[in-house]
Amino acid sequence: MLTLTLLREDPHFVIERLSVRNIDATPVVHQILEADAKRRAAQTQANELTAQQKQTASQIGLLLRQGKKEEAEEIKRVTTEIKEKVRALTADQELHEKEMNELLVQLPNVPHRLVVKGVGADDNVLVKEGGVLPKLPEDALPHWELAKKYDLIDFELGVKLTGAGFPVYMGKGAQLQRGLIQFFLDNNVKAGYKECMPPLLVNEDSGFGTGQLPDKGQQMYHVELDNFYLIPTAEVPLTNLYRDSILNVGDLPIRITAYTPCFRREAGSYGKDVRGLNRLHQFDKVEIVEVTHPDQSYDVLEKMVKHVEGLVNQLELPYRILRLCGGDMGFAAAMTYDFEVYSAAQKRWLEVSSVSNFETFQSNRLMARYREEDGRPRLVHTLNGSALALPRIVAALLENNQQPDGIVMPKVLHEYLQFTKI
Repeated sequence: MLTLTLLREDPHFVIERLSVRNIDATPVVHQILEADAKRRAAQTQANELTAQQKQTASQIGLLLRQGKKEEAEEIKRVTTEIKEKVRALTADQELHEKEMNELLVQLPNVPHRLVVKGVGADDNVLVKEGGVLPKLPEDALPHWELAKKYDLIDFELGVKLTGAGFPVYMGKGAQLQRGLIQFFLDNNVKAGYKECMPPLLVNEDSGFGTGQLPDKGQQMYHVELDNFYLIPTAEVPLTNLYRDSILNVGDLPIRITAYTPCFRREAGSYGKDVRGLNRLHQFDKVEIVEVTHPDQSYDVLEKMVKHVEGLVNQLELPYRILRLCGGDMGFAAAMTYDFEVYSAAQKRWLEVSSVSNFETFQSNRLMARYREEDGRPRLVHTLNGSALALPRIVAALLENNQQPDGIVMPKVLHEYLQFTKI
């Protein structure tokens, strides 16, 4: 959530940068500032009247001791009227604050100055390419056919058990999942991330804190009886570990990693681009999260990107790194880098990771702060990235490494799989 300080001090900057997202924020910004002004005016009046009421009430005892009962009764009447006015002003203040907050949560994060204006994926900025594109024969199989041929993933059985988008991994397919998860976790821990095993269900406050609610509420699975949400990413519980916290500046940066299943409804996703592992309702992902000092967050972002790039390089996958344009960026992000790997059999790029800096957008919702040396609490910056999401990594590994007699696994996974070839 954007801070009121930013909106008060530079509303034109907020409006200009949100236009990069193709949003005309002018009406909402003005409504927020108007509601804020009314809220503060009501608060000021209430405070002044409260002080007046206390001063007036202090005269009652003296008047009664002096035998001036009628004057004392008049003072009582006046103080009662003042109390009623304060009560009305407090109600007004709460009403304007509610209006202001309802408007504030509608605004996405302000894009960083390097984020360009754009509508969608075609407007993203190519930052880097790496790896070698494999040359496969024309009859190369897509991963869903390879999965069936080698009994790795049963998509139809997943439909029987649950529904579309819930695959069942079998044999070496299940081992590949487990091996990749361990490989990612081991590399993250070596890089200085502390491993965590968080809950897979979170409450409404947690969903709101990281920006999934109310923005993406329709994409989350909701357990209505308990009012819990299945996590769409480990980012939600990991970042919420620091909700309502004040950290010491010396504790920063905090670096954590977790493997979790992730659950997304993905409403409205149909067609060839969602076949097989391309888009699922349940999938495995290893996440990295950093909580850091505001002065260091963009250096941290670049280091996180380098770390994810190292993972993709070790898997010997061709990749590209994109800086997302305003129209393709998530609601809470100030800047996002996407990693895509090339799927040789599908002849298309598949997104496998997003690495984002949220600046103070999440921490303002979370009230996640640190105490500077001057003793004042300030909002931390939060960042997260996929390191990595498994489904499309698996798809690319199967497709790109297929040979007439099987599928060769990259060398770095041999110790994790106990086999070198499927």
